[in-house]
Amino acid sequence: MSANVRQVADGTYLVHGGNTNWVILTDGDAATLVDTGYPGDRRALLDSLAAVGSSPEAVAAVLITHAHNDHLGSAEYLRAAHGTPVLLHEAEVPHARRDFLQQVSVGTVLRNAWRPGVLPWMAHVLRTGGTEQHPVTAPAAFPADGALDLPGRPVPVHTPGHTDGHCVYHLPDAGVVISGDALVSGHAISRIEGPQLLPDLFHHDRPGAIASLDVIAGLEGDVLLPGHGPVHRGPVQDAAGLARERAF
Repeated sequence: MSANVRQVADGTYLVHGGNTNWVILTDGDAATLVDTGYPGDRRALLDSLAAVGSSPEAVAAVLITHAHNDHLGSAEYLRAAHGTPVLLHEAEVPHARRDFLQQVSVGTVLRNAWRPGVLPWMAHVLRTGGTEQHPVTAPAAFPADGALDLPGRPVPVHTPGHTDGHCVYHLPDAGVVISGDALVSGHAISRIEGPQLLPDLFHHDRPGAIASLDVIAGLEGDVLLPGHGPVHRGPVQDAAGLARERAF
């Protein structure tokens, strides 16, 4: 599967993989990788690094928004094969190890199979290894508060709800918010386009996910890079407000 790599700001790339996105932040050939797609997206992931002039060996760290299978897919591969640190919010570290799982169950998905788009999405999940578990053996919490000393200087911001340790990553100088699944612009089973929460069945704590939209609204930026859907341009505050309106 090929990936669609789009430069959205200096040294900032949004990559559309198989129904999910990841982000590459570059400084020369060094890179920060935010999320890694499904397990079956690995070839596309490696190709996307090459497309921006980087390589697996040059990835300084993998940052994970949250430890669902469609974002964690190749994190352990990069850690084991290249020694790449895998960093998350401290509340998400045990989730990445699979000490527990805060992810929609197969049973819940099957009970929603009548919804438009669910069956094709389920088929894609199975094809790309979305039901496999690839725990990270040695995930680590962020070493300090504030901007990380990595390409792009991303600032983790805790946005619980989708999972307990979900984080978005703010790039203040570039006016970019990497929003993971806390705020998306589309999904294979959503019938609307533009800023929105994911469908309810995907959230571990829906009221928490709604509350975290206020956190995102407080971040300065005009480029939103979601975990699902296309890049969204316009004030991040407005995008978060629209998603909140649509949640009710």
